[in-house]
Amino acid sequence: MERIAVIDFETTGISPGPGCRATEVAVVMLEDGRIVERYQSLMNAGLAVPAFVAGLTGITTAMLRSAPPVAKVMNEVAEFVGDTPLLAHNAAFDQKFWDYELAQINRQRTQPFACSMLLSRRLLPAAPNHKLGTLTRWAGLPDTGTAHRAMADAEMAANLAQHLADELRLRHGVSAVSHPLFCSLQKVPAAKIAETLKRYR
Repeated sequence: MERIAVIDFETTGISPGPGCRATEVAVVMLEDGRIVERYQSLMNAGLAVPAFVAGLTGITTAMLRSAPPVAKVMNEVAEFVGDTPLLAHNAAFDQKFWDYELAQINRQRTQPFACSMLLSRRLLPAAPNHKLGTLTRWAGLPDTGTAHRAMADAEMAANLAQHLADELRLRHGVSAVSHPLFCSLQKVPAAKIAETLKRYR
């Protein structure tokens, strides 16, 4: 599988906007089944972190006061990612924040997002649920640290993406696993995934 940038955001809420911004971003580069590069930073967008979110992530308003400005971080991480294909767990969430924060610095995403959650629903139907932590434990993947911090979650998502690639090769006989294949399969109804995979053997 080609090089993939696996991304995770921590934020002050669910939907990006003037009252809801990113607080932390991490990206790991997955290449030939291994994490080969990492980027992580807190970022200060000038918003307070709600108590519930601080309790969940451990990221507080006080921590962000000394963090670099959001524009600086987003420019750095955008340069780090370049045009590498993107993947996230529950990518609909991370894609919204990636696109919004890039727009604030007059940049625009050019590459598609693959979603390891959508893929897991199709390729790992026996899992108890498709939360990132549950899938990591269920599949026996490495414990990468504290959940709901960007680097730990990005590393977990990268390990899961590699596990999904292995499932496609070993269980389904798909030799050419790629980011475009991920993007295609995540749109296939779960009931039709077995039939669809026959075409790729």
